[in-house]
Amino acid sequence: MTRSYAAHQHPLWRRALVTREVAVIGLLVVVLVWASSAVPNFSGPLTLPFLLLDVAPILLIALPMTLVIITGEIDLSVASVVGLSSVLLGSLHQHGMSIPLAALVALFVGLLCGLFNGFLVAYVGLPSLAVTIGTLALYRGLAVGILGTTAVTDFPTRWTDLAQQWTTVGRIPYIVFPILVLAVVFGLLLHFTSFGRGIFDIGLNAEAAHFSGVDVARAKLVTFVLTGLVSALAGIDYTLRYGSARGDNATGLELQVIAAVLLGGVSIFGGRGALHGVLGGVLLIGVISSALRLENVTVNVINIIIGLLLVLSVMSTSLLAWVSALRRGIATRRGHSGSEMRRAAA
Repeated sequence: MTRSYAAHQHPLWRRALVTREVAVIGLLVVVLVWASSAVPNFSGPLTLPFLLLDVAPILLIALPMTLVIITGEIDLSVASVVGLSSVLLGSLHQHGMSIPLAALVALFVGLLCGLFNGFLVAYVGLPSLAVTIGTLALYRGLAVGILGTTAVTDFPTRWTDLAQQWTTVGRIPYIVFPILVLAVVFGLLLHFTSFGRGIFDIGLNAEAAHFSGVDVARAKLVTFVLTGLVSALAGIDYTLRYGSARGDNATGLELQVIAAVLLGGVSIFGGRGALHGVLGGVLLIGVISSALRLENVTVNVINIIIGLLLVLSVMSTSLLAWVSALRRGIATRRGHSGSEMRRAAA
């Protein structure tokens, strides 16, 4: 019997390997090989640990952001939550609170920020783009208002060393290990649970998902809460990594997060994506940025290149859909022509 789903008309190896996610990972390998041979000092012993330290906040935030975008929504306030949690950590520690307790307060505030975003989007019904643009300014304003133009830098060295150092074997930063744990958790949640299947259903058609039994509002709320919570965790890492709590920390980080998620194969229209592609997208942007910095390229030029990658990622989804529709149309016309020739011959 002929299978009714077009996605299953190809062999398993083709469905597993001919994907955007695999293409991104392949491009990452190509860029790594090029950078190792063409960029001075890229293959040095310190490149890997500093590269992983630089992309750690992006890796963290990209995990829940993948869930948000698959539902067809977006969260532009993540960098402001990073800044707010950074300021809270520094301010509370400055007033005598221990780092672990201050970090818990910052995580709780990040959760509340995500809860506020999710409530406005999921239950009030406001568009996520408008909501998170507003809360981007709100959370950043709160962060700057708490500390003003000052910075807190007197963090205990045992905590800053933990965020900055790496293992002696393999030179893997310690922050990578909790990221790997979270990546496994989010991967299982997205790809192997009914909640994850519901997220894909919402992205494809929220109304159909509702009638099939998915609690659309609750699912969206959970994704925004997770984004706020993990963004606060990224803010704690960011603060201890650089040893400074400022209201403008991580400004513009949301561009890199969204670019990495879309570059990793997640559709901006929702309903499609895989976590391994997102991880490849984050590392690809990190490798490109690191190689360009070693070539003395300015930050503004790097941001332009990342912006172009973001635009190309969004365009590629529509372009591939157009090419696929064109191929189906040609195949259909050929089928009709063949039928007419057979009828004429008969």
